[in-house]
Amino acid sequence: MRWVLNIGVGSDYDRTDLSEHAREVAADLDVRGAGVAMFTAVDLSRWQRCDFEGVTVDATVGISHPTWAARPGVSGEPVSPGTINLVVQVPVGLDPGAAVNAVVTATEAKTQALSARGVPGTGTATDAVAILWPAGAATERFAGPRSRWGSRIGQAAYRAVWSGARQLE
Repeated sequence: MRWVLNIGVGSDYDRTDLSEHAREVAADLDVRGAGVAMFTAVDLSRWQRCDFEGVTVDATVGISHPTWAARPGVSGEPVSPGTINLVVQVPVGLDPGAAVNAVVTATEAKTQALSARGVPGTGTATDAVAILWPAGAATERFAGPRSRWGSRIGQAAYRAVWSGARQLE
């Protein structure tokens, strides 16, 4: 992967061809190669960055419509705006299982930060997480919250989301 874009959209955004929209934006920016695009109606100028012992997390935090991940009876319910996008950068490679652990750890830390801020939910219906590492870096087998890099991911994600949520108070 060569790039990550956090694309700002209006709160009335209703496109469903997200891959095509991402290609259009990437082409407009003259960005080439494989990448990841995330969309958010959050004011992108309010993004938060946290560096913690080699891990960097960039977060856009929009919690205008929090939801519970396991809330019953919501099948087919329309999605309301509000997005928390996390871009997590680690200086080591991650085995496939560790990459999954990293996503879970960042998500758990996000939820913990929201709880600490009194937000009634685990996030929003459109949250996203991207985990990035340098090509060819030595790989780690673990990234759960008690592993060396997972604990750092957790701390950085928690602090970025906590700070982003604070701006909304």
